[in-house]
Amino acid sequence: MEFRGVMTAITTPFNDDLTVDHDFLARHANWLVDHGCTGIVPLGSLGEGNTLQFDEKLAIVETCVAALDGRAPVMPGISALSTAEAVRIARGSAERGAEALMVLPPYVHNGKMHETRGHCAAIFEATDLPCMLYNNPFAYGVDILPEIIGELAAEHPSLRAIKESRWSGATGWIAGLVNALPAESVRLFDLAMAGRRQDAFELYAWFLPLLRMDTVPEFVQLIKLVQAEVGMGSETVRPPRQALPEADRREALALVRKRLATRPGPKP
Repeated sequence: MEFRGVMTAITTPFNDDLTVDHDFLARHANWLVDHGCTGIVPLGSLGEGNTLQFDEKLAIVETCVAALDGRAPVMPGISALSTAEAVRIARGSAERGAEALMVLPPYVHNGKMHETRGHCAAIFEATDLPCMLYNNPFAYGVDILPEIIGELAAEHPSLRAIKESRWSGATGWIAGLVNALPAESVRLFDLAMAGRRQDAFELYAWFLPLLRMDTVPEFVQLIKLVQAEVGMGSETVRPPRQALPEADRREALALVRKRLATRPGPKP
């Protein structure tokens, strides 16, 4: 498993009756890889994982693995209310062909660090798959500091990577807007990795108003809105999420259309 390149935190597509649209999911996963993405990360917060039942989660992993057929790895987000449920999801994902796991702290419970460590350790030990630890204190209320990460890595050889929002030393990018704009996302990452900072910042300046959509509570609705606008997905979300209020949707759609109208082409 190479934790490199642009890996998509993929959205979960729903039919009108709110069942998972597996046909589109398979098509979307391949479209992303066709545009340069190096992996697919289902079941995360952008994937509305908290609204998915156990069997639905494993079915999504199975669909992604079968659709990609070895073209790129599938790394499901492992999150649950209980440690036992998280371990079940991890083992079920491994059985269905996942090549890595993205390990999250437990939902809701913001306990002491020894409890977070115990939860993560149980997932690390549940399978032989390499794991990425997702540290997002703003979303999960727990900040896994570098010294703790170092201790966990020493104790658990399966811990191979960290998902963090820092510039220095990154070898990969797990992104949300890539669901709609994979070519621009991959180009931005490649420019940054090549040290072409000026070109990267020019593209980043264009991208930034859209990237900010991934930082607000309505990030799922907004990213799905962009997907719908580029013809690669629908706006349908599962409750408790609901469609954007019309005024908010109009404002967001105007911004999206303005950005798309000035979409930059690749530089040599």
